[in-house]
Amino acid sequence: MAQEEKDKKEITIVVNGTKKTVEKGKYTFDQIVKFAYETPPYGDKTLFSVTYRKGKGEKEHTLDEGGSVEVTDGMIIDVTPTDRS
Repeated sequence: MAQEEKDKKEITIVVNGTKKTVEKGKYTFDQIVKFAYETPPYGDKTLFSVTYRKGKGEKEHTLDEGGSVEVTDGMIIDVTPTDRS
């Protein structure tokens, strides 16, 4: 097996309660939103909040727009759209 193939390890994360198999690595805020919503409900007044934890019961973290996070096997991510009115 080539080193390049070996480095592309697939892991399982949970996004909004749904298991997703992704390549281990760093993902941007926008990529995480797309994991949750294939066609995100974007609009002039739509904002997203992204929170994550690395496992059950661990401290929750917030991912800010423009930021990125290294995903790990078993990571739990919640993406919530809100309408700023």
